[in-house]
Amino acid sequence: MRVLVVGSGGREHALCWKIADSPLCDALFCAPGNPGIAAVATCIPVSAEDIDGIALWVAKERIDFVMVGPEGPLVLGLVDRLRAEGVKVFGPTAAAARLEGSKAFMKDLFAKYGVPTAWYGRFTDPAKAKAFISEKGAPIVVKADGLAAGKGVVVARTVAEAHQAVDSMMTERVFGDAGRELVIEEFLEGEEASFFALVDGQNALPLIAAQDHKTVGDGDTGPNTGGMGAYSPVALVDEPLQARIMREIIEPTVRGLAAEGAPFTGVLFAGLMLTKDGPKTLEFNVRFGDPECQVLMMRLKSDLLPALVAAADGQLAHFDLRWHDDAGLVVVMAANGYPGTPEKGTVIDGLKDAAAVEDVVVFHAGTKAEIQGDKRVIVANGGRVLGVAARGPTVAAAQKRAYEAVDKIKWPGGFSRRDIGWRAVKREQG
Repeated sequence: MRVLVVGSGGREHALCWKIADSPLCDALFCAPGNPGIAAVATCIPVSAEDIDGIALWVAKERIDFVMVGPEGPLVLGLVDRLRAEGVKVFGPTAAAARLEGSKAFMKDLFAKYGVPTAWYGRFTDPAKAKAFISEKGAPIVVKADGLAAGKGVVVARTVAEAHQAVDSMMTERVFGDAGRELVIEEFLEGEEASFFALVDGQNALPLIAAQDHKTVGDGDTGPNTGGMGAYSPVALVDEPLQARIMREIIEPTVRGLAAEGAPFTGVLFAGLMLTKDGPKTLEFNVRFGDPECQVLMMRLKSDLLPALVAAADGQLAHFDLRWHDDAGLVVVMAANGYPGTPEKGTVIDGLKDAAAVEDVVVFHAGTKAEIQGDKRVIVANGGRVLGVAARGPTVAAAQKRAYEAVDKIKWPGGFSRRDIGWRAVKREQG
């Protein structure tokens, strides 16, 4: 098969790295890709959100299968366009992608189909939003309705902080049109987990759980980011809890979307809070998580490509996947200034030394190649720039390998958290 992966981040590097190993894959392309992806796929200079450009290129190059990585092109209808042109594609239609594209749509779907979640209110008027906050009290969560690159959520500890979040999102428009409408919801207590399932429109195949680290600083401090690292397995998500998540959350969502005339094909990513009353859904994403995808691909023993094709073909009912018993862990290295304004253009050295550590893969997320003098260098070109991923017999062992590799990367312009996987390591140590 001639395969195209759409996207340019760490998630897409991990997907390309895994798909490149498939005996079914004759040629692998990525649009637009990045310097790390270029080692395993041919990068095409077409933007992930250039729907016309991708459709034209796919037709010209006779691509057999397209895997769409990020949420942007899904919400814009890339899958609809390619399917209309007879191309086999993995990912939801624009109608089904509203599950991530609009938090208000998502919460209304939960309410209608009985998916456990936090209580909430929807607002387009700042004064009404603030009145609701004052009535409910704090802590409380304020979310921009639309896509905001993982940053459109404020967990407000005080009413004043929540009111400030309303002003920031609705009046100052820090997230642009994503903040036209807000979802304000209950603050849930517990431990977070990310759970993934492949879906073919009717059937859902559970993958595995991971735990992301959203805040920028050690000890889960500082502002939220797109994710500073992740690990898997998550001890709290055992087989009985996985069965409950499938029964109470994934399957009702799949049935609900089909009943709404928007059957879902692709990967469902449930952001969960494991509360004392059971798992509750914080949000759904309609693509693999970043950085969770990196640890999923590190742990996946089976060939990924047939599973993606089976989902696209509606053939998941009798499909199965095998996983390594080893743990996977990824440490995100971000540019100084992130999650605010990241410093771009700083040179990164030591990538080969880091990749030489046993069972380590360095995934590129926001990098660019430049010629400086007479040599080619890799420079930072985004907020989250690298994902240093490792496998090991325990989370502690994977963590040790990942940080051994991180320490071989010479990049004064970047930083990372030093405690990724701390909850799991603490559990392993008893």
